[in-house]
Amino acid sequence: MTPTTLTPLRREEQTSPAPSRARRRLFLTPYLFVAPFYVVFAAFGLYPLLFALQLSFTNWKGAGEARFIGLDNYTYLLTSPEFWASLGNSAVMWLLIVPVQIVGGLAAAVLLANARLKLRGMFRVAFIAPFVTPLVAMAQVWIVVFDTDYGLVNDLLGLVGLPAVDWLTSTAWAKPTLALLFLWKTTGFAIIILLAGLQAVPPDVYEAAALDGASRRRQFWSLTLPLVRRSIAFLVVVQTLAVFQMFAEPFVVTQGGPYGSTTTGGLYLYNHITASDLGTGAANSFLLVLLVFALSLLSVRLLRSRDE
Repeated sequence: MTPTTLTPLRREEQTSPAPSRARRRLFLTPYLFVAPFYVVFAAFGLYPLLFALQLSFTNWKGAGEARFIGLDNYTYLLTSPEFWASLGNSAVMWLLIVPVQIVGGLAAAVLLANARLKLRGMFRVAFIAPFVTPLVAMAQVWIVVFDTDYGLVNDLLGLVGLPAVDWLTSTAWAKPTLALLFLWKTTGFAIIILLAGLQAVPPDVYEAAALDGASRRRQFWSLTLPLVRRSIAFLVVVQTLAVFQMFAEPFVVTQGGPYGSTTTGGLYLYNHITASDLGTGAANSFLLVLLVFALSLLSVRLLRSRDE
């Protein structure tokens, strides 16, 4: 037999392809840094969400065993006049708040961004001050100012010979009064969002349009609105969510009255919780989530630019 000759291994073949322990540690380090977030999210976000979803298919009063009843909670809500009335109230509030806030907020943002106003910083602080003011305190002020007998607003109406108005005790005026409170509270936030969108537009765009002979009005409709469309879409989504889950304003000011005319979706959900009807309340919350998601998706699609 002829002896076989062994060829020496090349350097690439001698090195082990398995990663070293230090390399594994380096690979796992970023995941260890973000792990606390996922632990907290799973404990306080994901688990309550899944528990509420399971709860929406049961009849549970907060104690004892939860009895599975399938879709009965959803069927009850979808056939309940009170549930649809609360959604109708929220829809009316949305119409009174969001369009007015978008138009007024955009006008104020354009004025603050372009006009050479003295004390412009003071105006910005004045707009944002109501947003950072506690809502309950503002609601108490609203009750005093719009009181039928002793309110400041009716006193001013009396000075010009106009009759007093039942701002908070009539079905015709309760919603506009609450909408005015919501506008006073959150319009500063809308102005800040729209102002940030305007300041992100390069000045060269307007300079080029001015050189082409475009007027200020033409620049607003052809440049400003399309370029801040994403900010408007974001604001519509956020305010739609806020309006349909509105709770503190009607709870403190009108308690949902008169005759349920200011019972919003959020307040109607709260009524189930206080009645210890937790299964129906959980189902109500998920129906609100689906509704707001559909409205937000529709708003984003309508406000989406053509090139997206």
